[in-house]
Amino acid sequence: MTENTKETNKVTITRDMIIGDIIQAKPEAINVLMMSGMGCIACPTSLYESLEEACMVHGMDPDYMLDQLNSL
Repeated sequence: MTENTKETNKVTITRDMIIGDIIQAKPEAINVLMMSGMGCIACPTSLYESLEEACMVHGMDPDYMLDQLNSL
């Protein structure tokens, strides 16, 4: 599920969002995910794994990833 603000029409990424949904809502997130070492864009797991779960699997700080993805 994505949250759009009407004023800016900008998608806000949350830690419980599914990786595939993040990529669909914000395609520019692909670069951030790939540069961070997450090959999630090509993984079937991206269809049901949340950002927080992916960060846990890859040993990353979900708050850092949220900052990176929401700064796009």
